[in-house]
Amino acid sequence: MSNEDEQSSIGGRIARYGRVSTTMAGLGARLIGEKYLGIEIKREEHAAQLTQALGNLKGPLMKVGQILSTIPEALPAEYAQTFQQLQSNAPPMGWPFVKRRMKAELGNDWQDRFASFDKEAAAAASLGQVHKAITLDGKNIACKLQYPDMQSAIEADLKQLKLIFSIYERYDKAIKTGDVHAELAERLKEELDYKLEAKYTALYKHMLRDESNVHVPEIINDISTSRLICSSWLEGNKILGYKDASQEDRNQIAMNMFRAWYVPFYHYGIIHGDPHLGNYSVRPDDLSINLLDFGCVRIFPPKFVGGVIDLYRALQEDDIERAVHAYETWGFEGLSTEQVETLNIWARFLYGPILEDKVRPIGEVTNGVYGSEIAEKVHEKLRQVGGVKIPREFVFMDRAALGLGSVFLHLKAEINWYEKFNEMIDGFDVAKLEQAQKEVLTKFEV
Repeated sequence: MSNEDEQSSIGGRIARYGRVSTTMAGLGARLIGEKYLGIEIKREEHAAQLTQALGNLKGPLMKVGQILSTIPEALPAEYAQTFQQLQSNAPPMGWPFVKRRMKAELGNDWQDRFASFDKEAAAAASLGQVHKAITLDGKNIACKLQYPDMQSAIEADLKQLKLIFSIYERYDKAIKTGDVHAELAERLKEELDYKLEAKYTALYKHMLRDESNVHVPEIINDISTSRLICSSWLEGNKILGYKDASQEDRNQIAMNMFRAWYVPFYHYGIIHGDPHLGNYSVRPDDLSINLLDFGCVRIFPPKFVGGVIDLYRALQEDDIERAVHAYETWGFEGLSTEQVETLNIWARFLYGPILEDKVRPIGEVTNGVYGSEIAEKVHEKLRQVGGVKIPREFVFMDRAALGLGSVFLHLKAEINWYEKFNEMIDGFDVAKLEQAQKEVLTKFEV
């Protein structure tokens, strides 16, 4: 990092602490004032202000807002609804920053390693931005460059997040957030390691090698570093551009998405933890999917995947003991009968589309958020029965299910989800999954 960048990052870090602290302290003060002083707050208005503040901050809090919005039982409904508007579209860093960072990553002659390199960013995300370039042998590639001092930003933001979680728990004891924070912290720190992301990309290319309708970019290793990742450029259109396509086309896109996410999960115990609209695109020629950005990947213990299927069978057969076993496999501890019954309400919502053997939409949107009405009901019941501690693995499994469900709702896809899911898990065996997972993790050194 140059002296200029270092000075900028120190000043920026101080300013960031100020902005983030003010934003989070404001939320905490309002929640406490509402509970203990009887001060009524306009939650919708405050949530909008909070979203605007987070949206202007590059870095982890913006991504955390996105994640929490897809775990609707983790936040009051007004905040979940408004946080869904957070998108990875922060203004990009300018060309002087790009030149300094590229020089730091590839050396003084970095521009000689490309036939061309676009000065304007093609996309700006929460932790980095993407530039389109052409290699010396004429290949179109995407170069993702990490923003400066993201490590310090993560540390600062996670401290503030821990504070607001503790304030929120005093206000509302339905959800115990310790493991949620630990999971977010670990995944966010991993997301800064572009060498790890390169390995995850190669891993996904292998796991989806037989899926002709899913495409994963190829990493260009000789011009990638721990803060710069270069990969083949995959052309595609935004998925929301297909909302008015034929029912057949919308169903095809939905099925391609379904397989992109769940073949790796049920065959290897691995899931892409960020089903954000910017992380996939649709090829116009055959409606196949480009799956992008492998910074947030979750590797699950094989028994966790077994628990997902156990709970499915338990709901099919109304088997409470098997449901309890599934929850305990996931890490829920000491559940009362009332807590199990409450968790089953949420489970029946998530599993609903695969419990009915018929063509149907995935569900419906209530108050602008997929699952908001049922989540509010579950949240209230959990408050009544003493709350529940959410296990770490649950965070990104929940996020994937709700994130994909939202995509299917946008597409108005109508599919026999029961049939497709049962085809996916046919012959499932935990021991076989364990062996397959071990082999790919060893092969790709992750």
